[in-house]
Amino acid sequence: MKRNMRQWVEDVKAAPVKKPLPVLSFPGIQLMGITVRQLIESSDLQAQCMKAVADRVDTAASVSFMDLSVEAECFGSTIRVSDDEVPTVIGAVVKDEDDAGALKVPEIGSGRTGIYVEAIKKAVEMITDRPVLAGVIGPFSLTGRLLDVSEAMIWCYDDPDSVHLVLEKASEFITNYILAFKAAGANGVVMAEPLAGLLSPALAEEFSAEYVKKIIDKVQEDDFIVVYHNCGNCTIQQIDSIVATGSPVLHFGNAINMKEMMSHIPPHIVGAGNVDPAGEFKNGTPESIRESTLKVLDECKDMDNFVISSGCDIPPMSPWENIDAFFQAVKDFYSGK
Repeated sequence: MKRNMRQWVEDVKAAPVKKPLPVLSFPGIQLMGITVRQLIESSDLQAQCMKAVADRVDTAASVSFMDLSVEAECFGSTIRVSDDEVPTVIGAVVKDEDDAGALKVPEIGSGRTGIYVEAIKKAVEMITDRPVLAGVIGPFSLTGRLLDVSEAMIWCYDDPDSVHLVLEKASEFITNYILAFKAAGANGVVMAEPLAGLLSPALAEEFSAEYVKKIIDKVQEDDFIVVYHNCGNCTIQQIDSIVATGSPVLHFGNAINMKEMMSHIPPHIVGAGNVDPAGEFKNGTPESIRESTLKVLDECKDMDNFVISSGCDIPPMSPWENIDAFFQAVKDFYSGK
């Protein structure tokens, strides 16, 4: 369902009672009685899972799966898959300058990308009461998985030209992937760029923000937006280059203080975060997540452009009693309880 997403952003900011925008999708496997392994191989199950979550909780948007292995797998990365954890990337496919030069940009539809695009096409037909946002990895985070995360950090200093070469190919693939989601009917994407959150401000601008901006410039329109996500601990220092990417919604993790971050986000941009997904949603209690949620809401209550969210993707096996407690806390906060 097409929407004016620029107007959606304005409506979110203007709403006196703001619906939460958690990165909530994988826990839907519990509602369906399936495993992560089954989910990632089926577009039908993915669409049904998103619908099950949308039926359970009232969110500002339906957010797809933050599976940061999908794109790397298309480039040849080895993936570790389990029944109850999000897939992860093992090892590197680019080990030297020659590998960087020989790296081919995969076709959209290779690996599991076809499944994920088809899932969004089905989800937008099932979820019509809110925007549907697909999920993609960011350019530096994909590059880091292709080089190996530790090596990528070193290469930024020792072989920046090769990093840029891989970044160009990663960005081309991500752009094409986003355009496929757009054609499938998505109202936008959440771009996860957490690895950039470990860089210095100068390196983050050179190796991440400039590429993110190029991608956003090619895909973003009034009816399609890019939500930028970064749960790294250096995002406050990087905020100027992050704002310059052009994303109208910025989503941050619990490694930083959300109140301080909001003081750096211009009022025309929505800032979202940042209840701890592992410490609270997965390993906390209904009481502790309520306390954490109310604390963030209270600290940011004077910012009209703030929306409460999880700090990152909520783990698949997070207890639904904790997730429900998060939503109840938000409801109680806005009703004055």
